[in-house]
Amino acid sequence: QVLLVESGGGLMQAGGSLRLSCAASGRTFSNYCMGWFRQAPGKEHKFVAAITWRGDYTYYADSVKGRFTISRDNAKNTVYLQMNSLKPEDTAVYYCAATTTYSNYDNKYEYDYWGKGTQVTVSS
Repeated sequence: QVLLVESGGGLMQAGGSLRLSCAASGRTFSNYCMGWFRQAPGKEHKFVAAITWRGDYTYYADSVKGRFTISRDNAKNTVYLQMNSLKPEDTAVYYCAATTTYSNYDNKYEYDYWGKGTQVTVSS
């Protein structure tokens, strides 16, 4: 079992920045690829970013490429999502998730463990 707890969400004006954190506990963190997804009101979870076990490879949705950066610190059992140049359309609940594989890193069904999410609201 892996417990994931997100933090760092909040209210921000368009153009601002936020850094989300996801702290993991339970099984060995470095055994898991990590992903960030987001869910806007009335919509399904959408892939945002993913990172492999040691952080060698990162992947991004086209909508956030160049603005968001995913990173991880295995010594701290934490994955981060740095969000710059925020837009109102980035408003959503952001979830981190863990998977032992990354062949379909943008598929929410590939992930075994999920946090409860943190709200990000971007005003125009």
